[in-house]
Amino acid sequence: MEVVIDYEFLNWRQGLVLIKELSIAAQYVLHTIHFQSSYSMRPHGSEEKGLNWDDGIVPNDHLETALCEAIA
Repeated sequence: MEVVIDYEFLNWRQGLVLIKELSIAAQYVLHTIHFQSSYSMRPHGSEEKGLNWDDGIVPNDHLETALCEAIA
């Protein structure tokens, strides 16, 4: 089975990567996960892409759990 995983992220301090959006596409799976912001900052977003820093439902530290549930 082929799987495509696409993600939007922010390079943060000391090489830490914060994933903001993760999408998975496979034969019977199409899932997008929006992660919560890990810290607060002034309003920030992208009008052209529609992704804002304050958007998100899943905490960043639940990345592995969310990914496993999406592909299960």
